[in-house]
Amino acid sequence: MQGQARIVVRYPAKGRGIVLRAGSDWGRDVLPVRVDDDGTRFEFHLAGAGAFCYFKPLLRDGGAELWSQGENMLAITRPGSVTTVHPHFAPDASCSVCTLHQVPSRILDRAAAVRVFLPPGYAENTLARHPVLYMQDGHNLFFPGESLGGDHWRIAETLQTLAAMSLVRRAIVVGIHPRDRMAEYTSPGYGDYGRFLCQELKPWVDATYRTLPGPADTTVMGSSLGGVVSFYLAWEHPGVFGNAGCLSSTFGWRDDLLDRAASEPPRPIRIYLDSGWPGDNYEVTRAMRDRLLNRGYAEGKDLLYFAYPRAVHDERHWGMRAHIPFQFFHGRGLAAEAA
Repeated sequence: MQGQARIVVRYPAKGRGIVLRAGSDWGRDVLPVRVDDDGTRFEFHLAGAGAFCYFKPLLRDGGAELWSQGENMLAITRPGSVTTVHPHFAPDASCSVCTLHQVPSRILDRAAAVRVFLPPGYAENTLARHPVLYMQDGHNLFFPGESLGGDHWRIAETLQTLAAMSLVRRAIVVGIHPRDRMAEYTSPGYGDYGRFLCQELKPWVDATYRTLPGPADTTVMGSSLGGVVSFYLAWEHPGVFGNAGCLSSTFGWRDDLLDRAASEPPRPIRIYLDSGWPGDNYEVTRAMRDRLLNRGYAEGKDLLYFAYPRAVHDERHWGMRAHIPFQFFHGRGLAAEAA
């Protein structure tokens, strides 16, 4: 029905009640029209919502009322659509990325250092499962003190802003610290690096965290040589990585990916390409885009390409535009809002 928002709240309430408060009257409870027997799924209908509405779940625990943490949530009303949310109600001051994990690897013959970003409320709402982004140059993602030149991508801040805007599904980010990026991110070294991700790192992540493990929910992403290896990983292992984010990639330096994209069968993956101009791998990125178009990739569907005038080859500029591939790969569309 047009103007009615259908909202599903998933939360392990354990006998406690959940209601909604909405923008039409923030002082009035909206009661669920259905609660599943196990008390983890609450369905609400908001009539007269117009084209959109803001709302917030409210948890009733005895005499206490707890509002969900974070910004008000947004529902866009569309015929047949459902907005599914996984709220948390306690403040989350944890710092998952403060731990530098050492993941053992027989393939690399060493332990690989990784940081893992978990969405706020991860420990509280145990029903939520998340897409995963595997990002290269993990030392440049979260902390200025360990990044090149003191600039970092501000990945945690960007993802939290996108979630507050109700634009993306909350994701887990695995930032992988390279030991020798010149070797690991180019041919032939990226062969062993790719096997490490597929056979050792991803199984560890899927066993340790609540992930959505399929290729459609698994992204590899990086910049410069990190963009090259991200393209390689998805092209070589499309059954594992369904999305590749390649920013300012140095295609053709120590790889044959331009030739492979032009001659091999297309892979069932989605690809984001970009570069700055001038002097930011603009020409080779355009060449890769054209090869993919010639092989049947469609702009806006399984290929997204942008060029940024005067953007330069550094962490600050990559971080400023990282939100675009995040939205392309893990945006909250109709397919992402199943109840």
